[in-house]
Amino acid sequence: MSGQKRGESTEQTHISYFLDDIRYQGKSERTQAAYERVLSDFKEYLASRSLTLESANHRDCMAYIHQLRGDVASSTVATYASYLHRFYDYMTRVDAFEDNPMAIVVEELDESINTDPTRRDISIEAMHSFVETLSHPLDRAVILTLLKTGIRAGELCNLDIRDISLSSSPIEGSHRPRLDGRRDSMYVDSAPAQGVTYNGEKRAASNKRKRATTIPVDGELADVLREWLAIRPDPISDASPLFVSVSDEWGRRISPAIVHHLVETHARDFGWYRAGGGPEENVTPHYFRHFFTTHLRDRTGDRGVVKYLRGDVAKDVIDTYTHDWGNRVREEYEKNIYSLI
Repeated sequence: MSGQKRGESTEQTHISYFLDDIRYQGKSERTQAAYERVLSDFKEYLASRSLTLESANHRDCMAYIHQLRGDVASSTVATYASYLHRFYDYMTRVDAFEDNPMAIVVEELDESINTDPTRRDISIEAMHSFVETLSHPLDRAVILTLLKTGIRAGELCNLDIRDISLSSSPIEGSHRPRLDGRRDSMYVDSAPAQGVTYNGEKRAASNKRKRATTIPVDGELADVLREWLAIRPDPISDASPLFVSVSDEWGRRISPAIVHHLVETHARDFGWYRAGGGPEENVTPHYFRHFFTTHLRDRTGDRGVVKYLRGDVAKDVIDTYTHDWGNRVREEYEKNIYSLI
């Protein structure tokens, strides 16, 4: 991006170009003024914290949105978020910024405002075609794990090698005692919390499930995980994260923002993601949890098993399925989990 006006900061130049763009698109003067007002307020908020529009990450954006609550209506908060999301999407499209930190914020905001949106209806056959487009072992492992287990992006990021019991694993490492006798399975704890040290590493995301859960790993997911582990870089953390970056932050635990960007990129290429689109049409990491819940529930007819796997049921139900894990959970899962490869 070039053409900075004399006396105008780089920050203001970014905003000016964006405002020019929406003006060329025919947005009214009132809408243009609203965008400018929001962007200026956000820029001042970041400056007070020695941050810039380009350096802000999703946490900074979330903090800005959070401090709006109580001062303006929830609908206004959503509008501010959508304006910032569109601005960052534009900046990434013109290669001014590397990523859109508002993407994950908007997804979480949408989920909090509308807990049960009418979502895009994707068949198993269509999802199979989508998975076939994934070529990199990390992308395949991340997306198939989300699709086959229904875990959240933060829960996926918090997985360590000890949380996986995988037969014929290409790397050495002992699993948790909780996984003893449970072949090809994954343990998703409820304990990890943002900013808290867990397994020797301070975590950037929280596991939101009410109870720890052991989830079966079927043959397809096991194969994809083995493919990923065969090329996985040595992790920087002694916690030995299951999923680490293969790009700029080589060997570091991946973050929810990275997972969201990965999913958004592939969904956009497949026609399943539109800038400014809501949860009704966009495929995001949370959509895969919806896909898992819907299709597995329809196939099993057993809401209890699905609720157990999601980790969002009461203790008495958890205990029922925990005690009968081998016979009921694994059998129901293996009998009904869909094939995507």
